[in-house]
Amino acid sequence: MSFRLFMSVEIFPATISDLNSLRRLEKVCFAQDAWALFDLIAVLTFPNIIRLKAVDEGNMVGFIAGDPRMSEGFSWIATIGVLPDYRRQGIGRRLLHLCEEQIPTTRVRLSVRISNEEAIQLYRQEGYQTINIWEGYYKDGADAVVMEKSRVMRGF
Repeated sequence: MSFRLFMSVEIFPATISDLNSLRRLEKVCFAQDAWALFDLIAVLTFPNIIRLKAVDEGNMVGFIAGDPRMSEGFSWIATIGVLPDYRRQGIGRRLLHLCEEQIPTTRVRLSVRISNEEAIQLYRQEGYQTINIWEGYYKDGADAVVMEKSRVMRGF
């Protein structure tokens, strides 16, 4: 299953074979906040995680992971990132939509660095609202904004 975006960008399920590409993407997108190798292996292998990659000419240019937490009544967008040269083209929004479509809960949460105004604006446009601030969440002491979206589930 793939989804065509603008010119040559397509979205596919991600697998453990994408580990090196995901490591590079994390370092570019999140610098000091990039996930450790163990976390990247986990997100690519743990069961029930929704993982999608945006690919342009064979290169990963975006990634999202959704973590369903049925027992808690919501799911987490664990990470979403798009390389800087590919931003503002709708790739992040499309990754978010496709991940949300696969999430089995009506509530979806995510956290974002408080200074990432561009991402916060995107999430607000997509129906997310601020529900909490995690003070000092990031390694450098920056706060995280926790946002939640309530969705109507489609019937069969």
